[in-house]
Amino acid sequence: MKQFGIGDVGMGALYLASKLEECPIRMRDLINVYDLLLQRGVHTLASAPTTGPAVHHHSDFKYPPMSYFGSTFYDLKEALVVAEMQILKRLGFNVNVVLPYGTLINYLRVLGLTSREDVCSRAWGYLNDALQTPVYALYAVPTILSAAILLTTRHLGISLPSSPTSRWWELFDAEWEDVWSVCGYIMRLYRERSAEDQTRVMRMVSKKGVRQWLEENQPSGNHS
Repeated sequence: MKQFGIGDVGMGALYLASKLEECPIRMRDLINVYDLLLQRGVHTLASAPTTGPAVHHHSDFKYPPMSYFGSTFYDLKEALVVAEMQILKRLGFNVNVVLPYGTLINYLRVLGLTSREDVCSRAWGYLNDALQTPVYALYAVPTILSAAILLTTRHLGISLPSSPTSRWWELFDAEWEDVWSVCGYIMRLYRERSAEDQTRVMRMVSKKGVRQWLEENQPSGNHS
């Protein structure tokens, strides 16, 4: 990870995903969007307070588009290609992924909730938000789906069977402790971030920021 910034890896992952799902995007379009986001991130860092809650100043941000044949585009293009290849290498070129969305609809149908559009859209949103956490690498898909359904029904005030003899999550072979743990991962995303935390995350977009964070958080016994 020392050789790559979060921005580079994110750009490569999105480009690769667009190919795998047969929804290709133009490389230049992706690079233009990432350049805008990176510049806005720099602006946010420069204008962020040093303490207290995070405050965003996007309204006064003016994006200067990159030159069509400028070095910025080619630098980002190279970073994108390298990141895509590194992701494929780390995955062993095994890119078969079972997406959870179709199974979510099946689960909601079993529970009789597909007639509620708000239920479907909110649960779908929780699955998307969970991509910002490590849960997809830690838990089985039925557990993650059960967590999304649990959060949805709790927030919308929908009752589901939960008595000792009729627990709805057991229909999907999910353990309550694991479902609750996934809910915790997802709900932590919605906590208000401090200015310090926001600044730390924004700095890790670049390779330099990642290296600095790794050096600062390296265990004391590994400084040799």
